[in-house]
Amino acid sequence: MTLKGKKILLGMTGGIAAYKAAELTRLLVKAGCDVRIVMTEAATRFITPVTMQALSGQTVWTDLWDPRVSDNMGHIELSRDRDLILVAPASADFMAKTAQGLADDLLSTLVVARRCPLMIAPAMNVEMWQNPATQRNASTLRADGALFSGPASGGQACGEMGMGRMTEPAEVVADLQFFFQPKSLEGRRVVVTAGPTEEPIDPVRVITNSSSGKMGYAVARAAQEAGARVTLVSGPVALEAPAGVERVNVRTAQQMFDAVKSAVRGKDIFISVAAVADWKVKNSSRQKLKKVNGSAPHLEFEENPDILAWVAAQKNAPFCVGFAAESEKLDQNAKAKRLKKGVPLLAANLAQSALGADDNAITLYDARGKHSLGRGPKLEQARKLVAHLAGMLKKR
Repeated sequence: MTLKGKKILLGMTGGIAAYKAAELTRLLVKAGCDVRIVMTEAATRFITPVTMQALSGQTVWTDLWDPRVSDNMGHIELSRDRDLILVAPASADFMAKTAQGLADDLLSTLVVARRCPLMIAPAMNVEMWQNPATQRNASTLRADGALFSGPASGGQACGEMGMGRMTEPAEVVADLQFFFQPKSLEGRRVVVTAGPTEEPIDPVRVITNSSSGKMGYAVARAAQEAGARVTLVSGPVALEAPAGVERVNVRTAQQMFDAVKSAVRGKDIFISVAAVADWKVKNSSRQKLKKVNGSAPHLEFEENPDILAWVAAQKNAPFCVGFAAESEKLDQNAKAKRLKKGVPLLAANLAQSALGADDNAITLYDARGKHSLGRGPKLEQARKLVAHLAGMLKKR
């Protein structure tokens, strides 16, 4: 999706991440955007309006009472022709004011008076981001329809580590691109499974498959971005559900199967990304197993239900997408799995190159053959996958 011709109002609040707004402005202008900048007084302490004016090629606005705006109504006029307001960086203070509808400077006032969508790129110390008040404000803003880009986790200017870094400018641009993309799954209802399952050996030990859940959560987000109503059935992972996505938490394969059977009724698309354990322990113990003279316990296994095959076999089944993580012979195994499961589309990758990583190299397999998505961030791969399946649905 191109951003050429899009009219963006970039709001800047006070914070060291203001330097990223300079690169963000450069990228937006390079992409063909009309960028109008509004800065809070605090933002001007970190980077000057002169710098932002040079990068945007336009006047930078800072004063609610600027007489250059007709009728002194900058809070009305400056946003009326905009396609979107992007606040980056967005401080904890700005988020709090916006969540409560406060309007005591130019930026906060025009945000309250806006007609266009609002996207927020938070930037603050990890403790500020995790503060319950900030989390309540973020939830309120999401409920009010605000979009979020980030924050990200990592090293911070204060020397601490954790969530709260402003998303990198290129990623903010990517989020804008996908906001403006056609809603290829508008009105569709989608169920996505993600993460591993855990099969108990005893109350403290399990067998499982290695999975961070990152790919499944990326697919859920990409489907939601494309306009779908998404239900995410998730095994145990350390991830937050994407905004606007309904999450159902499960632990075992049987629990995931039961949740999917309930969630998939009447849905249009089922995307099986979860790394479901193939077997469970038939003779699991209710008490913790003790070591006895160094001997290992005798475990008996039985197969778990094949969730994807069951969904695909239903009468009036949804459009089914499978995932395969292989260690060798990717083409051969992926093609065989697609036919065995009876699904129209299967995404496959080599497990050793993707487990726990933030990027992936995926190949899609359908009746027309194979389609490489190349290597890239998992969210980018998920968006390409969603675009491909949307195209297949359209041809149907």
